[in-house]
Amino acid sequence: MENNTPSLFAGLALEAPEALALALAPHAAAGHFDELRGRSQAAAPAAAQEALAPQWTRFFNFLGSDGFHDLNHRSANLHRQIRDNGVTYNVYADADGPQRPWSLDLFPMMVSASDWTKIETGIQQRARLLDRVMADIYGPQQLLQEGFLPSALVHGHPGYLRAMRGVPAAGGTYLHIAAFDLAHGPKGQWSVVSQRTQAPSGLGYLLENRLTISRLFPEAFREMKVQRLADAYKALVDGLKAMSTANSASEESRVVLLTPGPYNETYFEHAYLARFLGLTLVEGSDLLVRDDRLYLKTLRGLEPVHGLLKRLDDEFLDPLELRSDSTLGVPGLLQAIRTGNVLVANTPGSAFLESPALLGFLPALSRHLLGETLALPSLSTWWCGEQAVMQDVLGQLKDSVIKPTYPGTGMESIIGHTLSRRALDEWAGRILRRGEEYTVQAYRPLSQTPTWQGEKIAPRSAMLRVFAVADGNGSWQVLPGGLARLAGKNQNMASMQHGGSSADVWVLGALPATATTAHPEPAATRADYTAASRPEQPAPAWSATPLRHRRPVTSRAAENLFWLGRYTERAENATRLAQLSLQCLGGEDQTSEALLDWLTRMAVSNGLVLDAVPPATQARRVFERALIANLADTSQATSVGYNLQALKGTASAVRERLSQEQWHVMVRAEADFFHRCKLFSSATAAPHSPEYSSVEALRALESVSSFLAAMTGAQSDRMTRDDGWRLLSLGRMIERLSTLSAALVHGFETASVFEEGGFGAMVALFDSTITFHAQYQQRRDIAALLDLLVLDRDNPRSLGWVVQTLSGRLAKLASSTPGDLPDLARELPDPGSWTLAELCASAQAPQNPAEQDGEAVAAPGPAQYDHLTDLLAQCCEAALALSDSLSRRYFSHAASGSHSLGA
Repeated sequence: MENNTPSLFAGLALEAPEALALALAPHAAAGHFDELRGRSQAAAPAAAQEALAPQWTRFFNFLGSDGFHDLNHRSANLHRQIRDNGVTYNVYADADGPQRPWSLDLFPMMVSASDWTKIETGIQQRARLLDRVMADIYGPQQLLQEGFLPSALVHGHPGYLRAMRGVPAAGGTYLHIAAFDLAHGPKGQWSVVSQRTQAPSGLGYLLENRLTISRLFPEAFREMKVQRLADAYKALVDGLKAMSTANSASEESRVVLLTPGPYNETYFEHAYLARFLGLTLVEGSDLLVRDDRLYLKTLRGLEPVHGLLKRLDDEFLDPLELRSDSTLGVPGLLQAIRTGNVLVANTPGSAFLESPALLGFLPALSRHLLGETLALPSLSTWWCGEQAVMQDVLGQLKDSVIKPTYPGTGMESIIGHTLSRRALDEWAGRILRRGEEYTVQAYRPLSQTPTWQGEKIAPRSAMLRVFAVADGNGSWQVLPGGLARLAGKNQNMASMQHGGSSADVWVLGALPATATTAHPEPAATRADYTAASRPEQPAPAWSATPLRHRRPVTSRAAENLFWLGRYTERAENATRLAQLSLQCLGGEDQTSEALLDWLTRMAVSNGLVLDAVPPATQARRVFERALIANLADTSQATSVGYNLQALKGTASAVRERLSQEQWHVMVRAEADFFHRCKLFSSATAAPHSPEYSSVEALRALESVSSFLAAMTGAQSDRMTRDDGWRLLSLGRMIERLSTLSAALVHGFETASVFEEGGFGAMVALFDSTITFHAQYQQRRDIAALLDLLVLDRDNPRSLGWVVQTLSGRLAKLASSTPGDLPDLARELPDPGSWTLAELCASAQAPQNPAEQDGEAVAAPGPAQYDHLTDLLAQCCEAALALSDSLSRRYFSHAASGSHSLGA
C-alpha cells in the first residue's frame, strides 16, 4: 500500500495529537452521538467547544513518535495479518463473490468504565431473565396462561419446538451464551436493539479482533488498562463441563463444538473457537446417537459425548424430528437431550426469544419473574399483533423501523424515514392486513465511532454486540468488550451481511495488579489461564494424576489428515517432476529417446500432461508447452496448481489442528504460485509473444518448492504424534511409495536408467542427487542406483525406508506390542528380505541381432530385471491396497466388527 500521508500531514506536523485528530476528523452526522468527541452532534459546535473525549486523547497520545504518519503502515499490517490468518466471512451482498477477508478497522471502539458497569449489570439481568422465560415456556407456561406473553409469539414462532416441552435443562440452565446488540443513543444512553440465543456468532471474531488490534497499539492497550477477555472464555468452558452429563466425578467430561462445516459463512470462527477453547470440532456426520446417548466416531471406536456447543440453527439439529432434509445434524439428538444424556448449549428451542416483538414484553416480564426493573432498557418496541397497539403505531412508521416478527420471511428491516409517502402507506396496508407478522421499533441514530480510512479519520455508525456466558455456578459473566459492527459509508444499518466492517471494543478499567503484560490475550491461548487475576491462594499439593487428556481424532478429521498428507506428497512430486521435465527438455540430453519416453510416461501418469498431447519423443516443444500450460490448470490436469488447491481445501477442513504458521504457508504457496503462473501466461499470450517461458515456469516451481519444504517441515516437527498425525504420515508414505515405485518401473521399461541423462534424472526425482554423489562419486551402475533408491534404510526417499516407516506407523496406529506386526502391515513387502545381490543377479541381457565382419552375432541389449520389476509392481499394488484398507477400517469403518459405528 502506497503511503501518501506525509503530504497530507505536512502542514500539521508540529500539532499536538489531539489537535491533529480534530483537524483530520469530521464531526459525526447530525443527531448521532460522536464517540470521538464524547457528545451528541446536534449542530456544528463553536471552535472553542472542540475537544476529544478523554479516552481518545489518551489513545492518540500513545501513537508514538511517528504519530499519525504511521497509521497507514499499521493499517497495511492489519490487512496482511487478516489475509495471512485466513480470516473470512461470507458476505451475501458482495457482488464479487461469497468469500472475502474479514473486515476490521484500525481504531477500536472505546467504552468507559462507568458505561460498562451499567451495560454489564443490565446484560447479566437480561440473561437471567431470558433463561427464566425459556424455563417457563418449556415448563408450566404460566406466562402464557396469565397473559404476560401472547401465545402467537411463542406457539406461532417457527423456533418454538414442541418436542422439547417438559424437558428439563441439563444442569438447570437453558441458555449458556446470549448475545445482545446495543445502540449508543444521541444523549449517550445505551439501549438493547435485539438479542441472539440460538447460535450467536461473534465470539471468535471478537477474539481475533482483540489479538490483532492489541498488537498494533501495544502501549495504548497496556496503559489504558483494557480489560481482558480470557477469563470469560474459561468460565464458559468450565460451566459447560460442570453442567454436562458425565456419569461420575472420575469420568472426564467431553464437550465438542458442532459446526455446519467449512462452507458455512462463519466457519473460521468455529475452527478458531474450537482451538482456543480446547474443544473437538465436529460435524453432524462425526456424531451418532445409540441407546439415547451421544457418541463421537473416532479412530478408536465410539467415545461418549457429554456436552455439545452448537454453532448451527435448531431446525438442522435432528433430521428425525426437525427438518428431514438436514444433513448437518444428528439423527436422534433430541431424544438424547430428552433423556438427559447430553447437554446442548444453547438448549434447542430458544429461537423464539430472538423475535424483536419480545423486547416490548420484557419490562413486565422482568418485574414478574425477577421482581426487578430492567436496568438496561430496550428501544421502544411494539408488536402489531395486538389491535390497539397496531393502531397507535401506524402513525409513527416514518420515525420507526419495521421488522419481521418471525424469521424466514425474507424481509429485511425497513427504516421508515427512508421511504416515500406512498411506500409508507403501502407498509401501513400490509400491517393492517397481517399485523402479527410485523414489529415496529423506534428509530434511534447509532453513535458514530472514528475509523481510519486511508488518510483521514471518518465517523461510521456502530452497533455493539456483547456476550453473556453462564459460568456453571448459577451466575453469568459478561465479556468485557464485544464485537462492534460498523456501517458502510452513507449507510444507516451496521451489518456484516451488507458489507459492513468491524472494530475491536476496548472496555477501559483497572486490571489486576499482577496482570501487567502488554499482550494478555495471547498468553491466555496457552490454556493455563494462570491465577494472575485471582486472590493469592496456598499452593496445591502435587498430584500424581496426569493433567493431560488425549484429544480424540474423529474419523472425518482422520480422513482429511490422511488426504492432506497425500496431497502434500503429490504436490511435492508434481513440482519436482515438472522441474525435472523442463530441465531435461531444454538440457543437453533433450535428444535422448529413452529419457523423453520416460518423461512422457511420468508426466501423463501423474496428470501433468493430458494423454491426448503428443509425446515428447514426437513433438518435444508441443509437449513442453502443454506441460507449462497445465501447471496452473485445475479443471482438466492434476498438475501442481490442482494439488496445491486440493491441499489447501483439505487443510481448511482441519484448521483447528493446524498452527497459524502452517496455514499461512499453504495460503501463500497457492497465492504465489497462481500469481506467478498468471503473469507468465499473460505475457506469452500477448500478440507476437514468444512461447511459454520455461525459465519463468521454473522460477514459479522453485518458489512453490520452497513453500512445500516449509509445509513438510511443519508436518514433521510441529505436529503432535497422535493418530491423526500418523494417518497424515501414512498418506504421504503411501503416495511416495506408489509414485517412486512407478517411476522405477517406467525407468527400466524405457531403458532410460541405462543412459547417463536418464540415470541422473531418476536420482533427481528421488531427491537423492547429493547423497548419491557423496556415497558413490561418479559411478553410474545399476547396483549403486538400487542400493540407494531401493535398499538404503537411512534414505527417506528409498523404497525400503518408506515401507519400513509405513509398518512402524501402522503398528503405532494399531497400538501393537513391540515386534508384533499389525495385520495391515502384512500387506506390505518385507524390506528385510531384499538384497542387492538378488535384485541384480536376476538380470538377464536379451540378445539383439548385430553384425560383425559381415556375420550376424548376438549383441547384449539393456538388461531385464525381472525380480526387481516384480518387487516394484508389488510395492505399487501394496500402496493402493493399503489405502483402501485404511479407508475401510478407519474412515468408513466397514472392515472390522470391533468398530461398531452404526449407519
